[in-house]
Amino acid sequence: MDLEELRAFIDVVETGSFLAAAESLGVSRTTLRRRVEALEARAGVPLLKSTSQGIILTQAGEVLAQRGRLMMQETSALLASIREVGHEPSGVLRVVLPVGLPPHLLTPLFGLVRSTWPRLRVHLRFSGDPLAEPLDGVDMAVHFGEDRPRGPWLSQVVLRVREGLLASQEYLERRGTPRSLQELQGHELFAWEAPGDEARTWPTFRGATFTVEPALITPDIHLIRSCCLAGLGIGLLPSVELEDPGSSADVLVPVLPERVGCERPLRFSVPEALSEIPKIKQVLTRIRQFLAPL
Repeated sequence: MDLEELRAFIDVVETGSFLAAAESLGVSRTTLRRRVEALEARAGVPLLKSTSQGIILTQAGEVLAQRGRLMMQETSALLASIREVGHEPSGVLRVVLPVGLPPHLLTPLFGLVRSTWPRLRVHLRFSGDPLAEPLDGVDMAVHFGEDRPRGPWLSQVVLRVREGLLASQEYLERRGTPRSLQELQGHELFAWEAPGDEARTWPTFRGATFTVEPALITPDIHLIRSCCLAGLGIGLLPSVELEDPGSSADVLVPVLPERVGCERPLRFSVPEALSEIPKIKQVLTRIRQFLAPL
């Protein structure tokens, strides 16, 4: 596929007209139209349709526009990153993370990146389900589970997180420690809404499940942890062995640790086109080293 033809098509889609796209690209409208027509000839189907309201996409055009944007972004990122070969990683690293990862895990990670590569800036955004949205303009996606991004992405498990029940000592002294699934039902329960899972269905380590009616359901892991720290109830959430800031190590304790919970993989996924770029490769290696003790 000719990149100039694809760029012309994407610009027409994004600006809504041949004239605006031609001005954006600095070419004549005739040249722009010729490139789009050449792309349609390659595709063998119409991609755009002129209406009284302006240019609209055909069904085939919608498919190409969605994938084409990603291709152009990957191409642009690849060309920019090639300039870094042999040099210290620099520029912007764009990362999407699951909502509510504990700050006491993210803060040292960010500090590690900045101290190791001071010329590298980080743009973080959060999503309740990173894989459910278009990953346009993303260098790295962090997500839980076995699923992987659709398309040419490479995915690896960097950590297997134990998911289980946690509560504060104060709450358990006040309300009692449940010794069975039946006793658990009488407590204030907080459920993590994990992507693709039913928050009211909780797992056991034997592979079975049971149903609960949580007082709180949220995709925000940190909110659940904060509620547990405040002594408000018992939460089912993924956890790592890091102390919460300002708290002693035994503030949160496991509840029914041999009965309720599962192991959930934490994955880092990167576009295949960027996987060998120093900025991506070196950061991934450093993060794995940081997470290894956990």
